[in-house]
Parts: sequence; structure tokens; C-alpha cells
Amino acid sequence: MCEICYRSPCDPRCPNAPQPEAVFVCKSCGEDIVEGEDYYELDGEHYHEECFKDEAVSILEDKYGAEKGVAEVEAYFDDE
Repeated sequence: MCEICYRSPCDPRCPNAPQPEAVFVCKSCGEDIVEGEDYYELDGEHYHEECFKDEAVSILEDKYGAEKGVAEVEAYFDDE
């Protein structure tokens, strides 16, 4: 029995609990995506949910050619 959380095995929140097992590595930050953690997969690459949301625009630009523009009304003038 653990001396901190008084459980066996340890509660996952206990400092004595073993680290969760890595399942994937995040393409964005390079850190482990661990068991039980939400993630996104795109073209075989894995991202933490937060990393994916932070990088969504650049992913769409790089992989799919998304472009940002500025809307402008074209002014037409007669040269008469």
C-alpha cells in the first residue's frame, strides 16, 4: 500500500504512481501522447489536442494550400 495515497496500486494522481505509457509522439511538440490522452491524427501524424488546435491554420496552409487574403472592393473608374 502506498504511503501517500493509501491505495494499491497508486491512484493515478499520486506522485508515486507510475508514468502513463506513451502511445504516440506529437508531431508538433515532440512530447509523448500518453494512454488516456485526447489526440488528433492527420495523414498518419499524431498531435496533442491542444497542439493540433494551436497549429490548425499552419497545417491547413502547409498540407492543403489554404491561403489567407484581404477582402477588397475593386474600384472601377471611367477614363472618359
